Amino acid sequence: MHKHQHLLPIFVSLCAAFALIDEVDGEYLIGVGSYDMTGPAAGVNMMGYANIDQNTAGIHFRLRARTFIVAESSQGARFAFVNLDAGMASQLVTIKVLQRLKTRLGDLYTQENLAISGTHTHAGPAGYLQCVVYSVTSLGFINQTFDAIVTAIEQSIIQAHNNLKPGSIFLNTGDVENAGINRSPSAYLFNPPEERARYTTNVDTTMTLLKLLDSASNRSIGAFSWFATHRTSMSRENRLISGDNKGAAARFLEDWFTFSNNSLSTRNTKFSTIQNISTLRNKAQKIKATGGKPYGKTTSQGFKVRKNDGSSFVGAFCQSNVGDVTPNVLGAFCTDTGKPCDFNHSSCNGNDQLCVGRGPGYPNEILSTKIIGERQFEKAVELFSSATNPLSGKIDYRHAFINFTSIEVQLNESTVVKTCPAAVGAGFAAGTTDGPGVFGFQQGDTEINEMWKRLRDLLKEPSQYQIDCQKPKPVLLSTGEMFVPYAWAPAILPIQILRLGNFVILSVPGEFTTMAGRRLREAVKETLINNGNGEFDNETHVVIAGLTNTYSQYIATFEEYKQQRYEAASTLYGPHTLSAYIQEFKKLAKAMATGEQLGGTGFSPPDLSSVQLSLLQDPLGDSPPPGKRFGDMQQDVAQPKGGSFKKGDKPSATFFSANPRYDLLIEGTFAVVEMLQGERWVPVYDDDDFCLFFKWNVTVDNGSLYGLATVEWEVPEDATSGVYRLRHFGSSKKTKDYPNEYFTGASSAFTVS
Repeated sequence: MHKHQHLLPIFVSLCAAFALIDEVDGEYLIGVGSYDMTGPAAGVNMMGYANIDQNTAGIHFRLRARTFIVAESSQGARFAFVNLDAGMASQLVTIKVLQRLKTRLGDLYTQENLAISGTHTHAGPAGYLQCVVYSVTSLGFINQTFDAIVTAIEQSIIQAHNNLKPGSIFLNTGDVENAGINRSPSAYLFNPPEERARYTTNVDTTMTLLKLLDSASNRSIGAFSWFATHRTSMSRENRLISGDNKGAAARFLEDWFTFSNNSLSTRNTKFSTIQNISTLRNKAQKIKATGGKPYGKTTSQGFKVRKNDGSSFVGAFCQSNVGDVTPNVLGAFCTDTGKPCDFNHSSCNGNDQLCVGRGPGYPNEILSTKIIGERQFEKAVELFSSATNPLSGKIDYRHAFINFTSIEVQLNESTVVKTCPAAVGAGFAAGTTDGPGVFGFQQGDTEINEMWKRLRDLLKEPSQYQIDCQKPKPVLLSTGEMFVPYAWAPAILPIQILRLGNFVILSVPGEFTTMAGRRLREAVKETLINNGNGEFDNETHVVIAGLTNTYSQYIATFEEYKQQRYEAASTLYGPHTLSAYIQEFKKLAKAMATGEQLGGTGFSPPDLSSVQLSLLQDPLGDSPPPGKRFGDMQQDVAQPKGGSFKKGDKPSATFFSANPRYDLLIEGTFAVVEMLQGERWVPVYDDDDFCLFFKWNVTVDNGSLYGLATVEWEVPEDATSGVYRLRHFGSSKKTKDYPNEYFTGASSAFTVS
C-alpha cells in the first residue's frame, strides 16, 4: 500500500454559484505549468549559506519552476505567479524573462502582472543575481545557472498560458503543526507586549491553499499554497542539489495526486509479478553490467518516470514571511556540550560556530527534510480535499519600483524619518542557527572590533551619514555605497499586489520576519477595506509571497532592529525599512481599492548583465581512464550477504563519467532505477525521486583526474519485490579521442525482497 494512500481525498461536488466574469460564464480562465530548472550539479557554489566550500556534487531531487495563471477572459485582466525552486528571485532573471515573453506573447505579461517568487532553498546553484554581495562565494555570475532558471520560468509560463481553460479556484486555510519555530525568539520579545498578546505563537502557522479545478473535466489541475518556514533542513555541509522541505512537499503532493488518481498504490505495482524470490535471484545473477554505450541527446528523457507533456497536476509550496522561521524544530544546541545555545546571541561561550539548529530527523538532514516536507504535504492534502470556498470577483494588480535608499516615511503627523543606503551589520557575519557564520561575531553585536573595521575600510569606509542613519546597527559593509566593480546591493526594488477576488498576494522582495509580515498584512487589509466601497471586508484574505521579483535580504520590525540579531543586521535600509514598506504598500492598496491607475515612479532597476564577472573554472575530468568508456563500471553493485536487498537498504553503483556541467539533461535524468518486467526493463525511479541520489566527484589516478558518478538508491517501503538495476546517463565534452558526446551504462542486476 502506498504510504500516502490513507490521504486519498473524497472530492467534493462543486455547487457554489460564481459571479459572472467577462466572457467566461461564471468562471476564470486558469492554467498551470511546470519546467525543470536544475542547474549545474558539479563544482558550482550553492546559494543561501554563503559558504564558499559548499559546491554542488550531485542531485538529491530536481528543481522546478511551477506557474499558475488566472485570467478573466482570453484578452482580459490576468496575472501569472511563478513558484521557483531557488534561493530567491533575481531582478536580472525577471528582466530577461519579460524580454522573452514580450517576443512570444506581446504585452500579456509584464512587470505589472508577473510575480516570480523564490522558495528559498539553500541547496540550489548560485550565480544568477546581479549584485556583487550575492555572487562573492560563487566567484561571480554563472551563465549556466542563470539560463536554466530563465528558460524554466519562460517555459512554465508558456505551458500555463497554452493550458488556459475555464475553471474554478477554491481557497482553504489551516494550521501546520511543528514545521517551524522562531530562530530569533529573543528579538521577537522586543516587540510590544500588547502586540505579542494578540498571537498564540511567535511564528505564523497558517497555510493558505488555492485549489485549481478544470470545469470541463471536473478535474483538479493544481494546488498552490503559502506557508512560512525556511528551506534550511539541508545544512551548509550538503552538496546535493535539492528543493529542500518545500521541494519535497511538492514532489510528494504531485506524486500523491498522480498515482492516486491513476488507481496505483505505487508506480511499479502494475508491473509487479508474483515469483519465488530464489527464482528472481537466479535471474538477476545472469544479468551483468552493460558497459558504457552511446545514446542520443534526449534519450534520458524517455527514461523519466514523470513525463512533462503539459498535462500534469502541478503542486507548489510557496514561501511567505519566513525571516525568523526555521524548520529545525528541535531547537539550537552547542555541538561541543550538547546544551542549548545562549538565548540572546545563539552562541556557545561566545562562539557562534558551535550553535547549530536540529531538525526533527537529527542528525540525518535527509530525514529532517522529508519530515518537514511531509508535514506541509499532509496539511496541503487535507486543505485540498476539503476546499469548498470558491473565489470570485475581480482580477487586478498594482506594481511600483521604489528607491529604498532614501524614502521619507511619515510615522505620524509630526515625525518624518528616512531609509538609508543598504548596509549589513556585525550580526550578519554571525550567521544563524541554520548556518553559523564567521568566528568572532555573534548575533546581537552592536560593536565591531578595530581589526574588522580596518578590513572593512579597505573595501569601503562607510560615510558618517550611513553610520548615523543605520544606528543601532554597526555597519560592517556599507553595500549601498559600494559600486566597484558594479553595485554591491540593490537600491530600486519592486513591490506588487495581485488580487483574485477577495484573495490578495503581496509580492515582497525579501524575507519579512513573523511580526513584520503580520503588520504588513494588517495594514494592507485595513487600507483595502477602508477605501474599497464594500469590495473588501474582513473575509478578504491577504498572503505574503516572500523573496519575489528580486532580493533585498531581510525586513525586521523597528523593535527587533534594536537587538541586531541576524535578521535585523540584514535589514538593509535601516531601522525604518518596515515602515517604508508599509507606507508604500498602502499606496498600492489604496490605488487598487479605488481603481486608480498609478503612474510610474520614475525609477527602474538596472540591467547589469553586460558587466558581470565570472571566475568559475571549466569542468574537470574530460576523459575516462585508458581502456575504459564513459558509462563503464568503476564499482558495481555489491550484492548483499542475504542475496537480496531489503526495504531501507542502499544499493549503489559507481560509473566512469564526465562532468554533469557538459549538459544539464533538462527534463531528463542522470540516474534511473530500472525494474525487470518479463524481458523488458522499465524505469521506476529517477533523479527527481526522494529515494534516489546522483553523486558526482573527481578521483585522481596516476596523476590524472577522472570523473565518477555514483547512483545510490534507498529502497523505499513501497518498492515491489523484484529484479532491479541502476542506470546512469551523462554527456561529455567532444574531443578528438572521445567523440561520443552522450553515454549511458547500467549496473549488474540485483533483487529486492
